Amino acid sequence: MGLVSRIRAGSAVVGILGLGYVGLPLAEVFSRKGFKVIGFDTDVQKISALAAGRTYIRHIPDEVISRLLASGFEPSSDFSRVADCDALLICVPTPLNQNLEPDMGFVVGSCRQIAPYLKPDQLIVLESTTYPGTTVEVMKPVLEEVSGLKADRDFWLAFSPEREDPNNPEFECETIPKIVGADSDYAREAAEALYGSVIRRIVPVSSTRVAEAAKILENTFRAVNIALVNELKIVFERMGIDVWEVIDAAATKPFGFMKFTPGPGIGGHCIPIDPFYLTWKAREYEVYSRFIETAGQVNRSMPSYVVSRTMEAFSKMGRGLAGSNLLIIGLAYKKNMDDARESPSYRLMDLLEQQGARVSYHDPHIPVIPPSREYSKFMGRESVDLAGAAGFDAVLISTEHDAVDWDALLERARLIIDTRGVYRQPHPKVIKA
Repeated sequence: MGLVSRIRAGSAVVGILGLGYVGLPLAEVFSRKGFKVIGFDTDVQKISALAAGRTYIRHIPDEVISRLLASGFEPSSDFSRVADCDALLICVPTPLNQNLEPDMGFVVGSCRQIAPYLKPDQLIVLESTTYPGTTVEVMKPVLEEVSGLKADRDFWLAFSPEREDPNNPEFECETIPKIVGADSDYAREAAEALYGSVIRRIVPVSSTRVAEAAKILENTFRAVNIALVNELKIVFERMGIDVWEVIDAAATKPFGFMKFTPGPGIGGHCIPIDPFYLTWKAREYEVYSRFIETAGQVNRSMPSYVVSRTMEAFSKMGRGLAGSNLLIIGLAYKKNMDDARESPSYRLMDLLEQQGARVSYHDPHIPVIPPSREYSKFMGRESVDLAGAAGFDAVLISTEHDAVDWDALLERARLIIDTRGVYRQPHPKVIKA
């Protein structure tokens, strides 16, 4: 029985590399639809937690993990089990290096881990967001060299970008349309059959490069529009206009306008990173995407703007930041989440401490700061209780979690730096930033 036939019969074994915010929901939906799923990760603590029925992602409860295990899901760090799989979905990070250039280390490392165990008639799909050309230019050579097999002859390659919006109750893996691109008809047929077995709508495109470009467009669109409202926030503040009131008014237009909101910067695994992947790749073709680069610079400059607004507020009180005690609310990059990847809160903490401030944080979803690539010095710092907000010289709102009692905070705090528009009405304690 061929690969497509095994997929359509539901007998194909699905391997998922990377059991994070993308890989774990994928494992859940494939398992729930009756497929045998093997989940791979190099983090042995994640594997141990899953094997014991424990979650490490807040919006995926222990009950879901227990159901996964009961359905036959196998979490593993033994990559020789790749040989047992018919399809392999790669869901690993694609960060930037210090020079804002693509870091393909996780993708290349994953390919090198699976390549020795590849067998004929397997489907390998990259889900990680990346620049156009990655599947063919990066993955394919590594897989072929190490395995001795040939892509689109012995095994099949496709790209299907993740579209997760963690903790958004309106969308889940099964209901988000899935783009699928491949460079051979059979690879595309296999990928469409695989994802079509578990996801309601499949959007096939002509190549892996088109699929990669579509995902980059989605995230660059968001990054550019966020940069626009971040820049307008600065402009309108100088004009004495409340940007939040402006945005709310503009959002009443039923056509031709999409609401975006400003903040202290952008975070997460996509929006702060992916536009730089595109601008980097564009330079290979002697194209300089100034518009996109400018948007990236605006978004990356927002923590500095917030700190400057904080310094202005302290200056009006006749003091500087040095020696002050500040409390940042929200470590997560998005409200009601426990995900701190690329969070602007890290940059805010770093900049404030460079000014001599003592910085604490409160986040009801992140009790202890986890390891991070860029800000390992903060690892292990613990969230403080908001009951002590009166003991800080200022409170800076970086993430507007629903679990925070904002009315109580307004009563307790001496000064609030609001980057999220939590307090819409003017108040002598509140500085918009």
